[in-house]
Amino acid sequence: MTLDFLVCAALFVGVVAYAVFGGADFGSGFFDLTAGGARRGAELRTLVDHSIGPVWEANHVWLIYVLVIWWTGFPATFAAAMTTLIVPMLLALLGIVLRGASFAFRKYAGTLRQARLFGIIFALSSFLTPFFLGAVAGAVASGRVPVDGYGDVWTSWLNPTSIFGGLIAVGTCAFLAGTFLTADAERSGHPGLADVLRQRTLLVGLGTGAIVFIALVPLLDDAPTLTHGLLDHGAVLIVISAVAGAATIWLLWRRRYVTARVTAVTAVLAVLVGWGIGQYPWLLVDQVRIADAGGPPATMVGLLIVVALAGVIVLPALIYLLRLTQSEAWSHADKSGTVDRTS
Repeated sequence: MTLDFLVCAALFVGVVAYAVFGGADFGSGFFDLTAGGARRGAELRTLVDHSIGPVWEANHVWLIYVLVIWWTGFPATFAAAMTTLIVPMLLALLGIVLRGASFAFRKYAGTLRQARLFGIIFALSSFLTPFFLGAVAGAVASGRVPVDGYGDVWTSWLNPTSIFGGLIAVGTCAFLAGTFLTADAERSGHPGLADVLRQRTLLVGLGTGAIVFIALVPLLDDAPTLTHGLLDHGAVLIVISAVAGAATIWLLWRRRYVTARVTAVTAVLAVLVGWGIGQYPWLLVDQVRIADAGGPPATMVGLLIVVALAGVIVLPALIYLLRLTQSEAWSHADKSGTVDRTS
């Protein structure tokens, strides 16, 4: 096992973590947007604020981690991707900034009109950010990022693989968020809201599944290397993802919300790991392999040390934060935001 492979594996762990934790965070924007008017949607929007409020900034730790590992460990491929995919990367960054700002400002809006405006910005940026990040992944996976960089700034991400990658990313985020929000609503004593979220999440899950099957047709021609990898050494994980996704639908239908969270995360993890295995050994598909893209050995060793230190310093805090927000005490915090430590 080479240093390049180990560093790439550490990079991919960050991608998976951001997709799962950040995905559940971004997907809440769909349910905020479709909550209804100010009065009808107040209960759902309060739940969204309560559920993602403590973690929406923490999740971006994974994005920073991925970018730092990528540009330090594989600088030439990072430069190639940034010079080619500058448009979707900038739009994703704009979405991240607008989303965070509008989410915070909505809490302190002076009028209902201002609150609605910030709410719309929050919801739209929650759609756009995962779409453009999915488009970037599609561009890399379809071999449209030349190793020397400066590829076509438009056709590199305006293509079938990138468009479907963006749509699947948006649908996956909404499905994850819906599953978690439904469980949160039930646990916090809002069965009526949980049922509304359950119905919408089922529709999102079925819609996302349909998009995935439709995407298989153009991907065969548009991203042949990735498709071959998925159908060959990534096939088992793709099957696991499909089974876990179907199980999540069934569990939501049967109102087994806690278990549904486990299968939903399993489905997303399996498809992401399947994508990574299907793309192996390429870092930029059809352009440069992982073994040929790494920086100097001293740099790669230093990165692995930093990754180990980050695991010791950062992970315990993140685990504690996630555990706290999934606790009964947090679910029954009173309206002032005070957590009831006695429950």
